[in-house]
Amino acid sequence: MSLTDKAPKTGTGPAPARTSRFTDENGRRIRAWELILRYTLLLVVLALTVGPFLWQLSTSLKGPTEDIFSSPPRFLPEHPTLHNYQRVADTIPVWEYVLNSLKVAAANVVTNCVGSALAGYALARLRYRGRRAATLVFVLAMLVPAEAIVIAQFTTMRDLGLNNTLTGVVLPGAVASLNVLLMRNAFRSLPFEVEEAAYADGANVWQRFVRIALPSVKGTLAVVAIFAFMFAWDDFLWPLIVLSDPSKYTLTIGLNYLHGTFANDERLVAAGTVIAVAPLIALFACLQRYFFRGVGEGAVKG
Repeated sequence: MSLTDKAPKTGTGPAPARTSRFTDENGRRIRAWELILRYTLLLVVLALTVGPFLWQLSTSLKGPTEDIFSSPPRFLPEHPTLHNYQRVADTIPVWEYVLNSLKVAAANVVTNCVGSALAGYALARLRYRGRRAATLVFVLAMLVPAEAIVIAQFTTMRDLGLNNTLTGVVLPGAVASLNVLLMRNAFRSLPFEVEEAAYADGANVWQRFVRIALPSVKGTLAVVAIFAFMFAWDDFLWPLIVLSDPSKYTLTIGLNYLHGTFANDERLVAAGTVIAVAPLIALFACLQRYFFRGVGEGAVKG
């Protein structure tokens, strides 16, 4: 090979095509207008979902001299104050209601996580007669509206002597059908070879469940915990029916006093709303890493 062949080639050949700076997760090129449209839609959805909460937060921080119905509306308070939160505590025993709601929500999380994990593993991994029928029962239970069985639940709690108790509030939602099916799909997505190896080493069903299957579905378990906490924390109808002692009221029932007696004081209502939403935000902030991982678990096999 000659020296001229080794020299770098220079010339006026066609320049390489410029690639787009924006690509999706699959490497596909995204045009600028498409990217702008996506972010515009995301901002609209963000404004519709987070906007009302931010407005309630702003209203709860406004003082009594500020006009919350001004036109055009003013989002940021001129003189932020926490006095409205103190007024909520002076008007109703809000911290007692928060404690009652925490008891109900914590018990609901424990019962749903334990019960749904056991039932989901039994539906996904164990072999027994009637397994498909049992799965169908859980699916059909999701189709029954809660209002259709509330009378039967109330009479059951009355016959058990659990009316006007927090235990009576917890029991009807102790194990939700949706959570059982979520855990079932998560266990079904696990490869059978792992458990077969443990079975060959002499592990029994309980050992395979606790040491192998359960640690592999922590994401779905976090999803179940969040759903169970949200359902128990936000539930209004059932605690209103089963509870009659004001000292045992949950937060959702207690805040109803603010809407009834102080309906014209929107600052007070907004402060109570923020108090009710804050634990949900804190829970999701702590478990969001597991939540987004758990959403994808169980999607391989239905």
